[in-house]
Amino acid sequence: MASERIREMTDEEFKQWVFELVDERLRDKYPYVQHSDRPVAEILKSMRENIWTPPPGAKSSLELLREDRDR
Repeated sequence: MASERIREMTDEEFKQWVFELVDERLRDKYPYVQHSDRPVAEILKSMRENIWTPPPGAKSSLELLREDRDR
């Protein structure tokens, strides 16, 4: 019975099982999306390290949108 097997899992085994299940379902539902084999933590770390900060005095995205709209 599945509930017995789940009950016997450690927290780490359960988390891994859930991640695998979610990944499998996402791959089935969105086969056209490229999935990465990189761990999510690694991707998030890379995103934090590569955040681009605009220089002081640069226009905000709202200002750029308004400029584009008014052309």
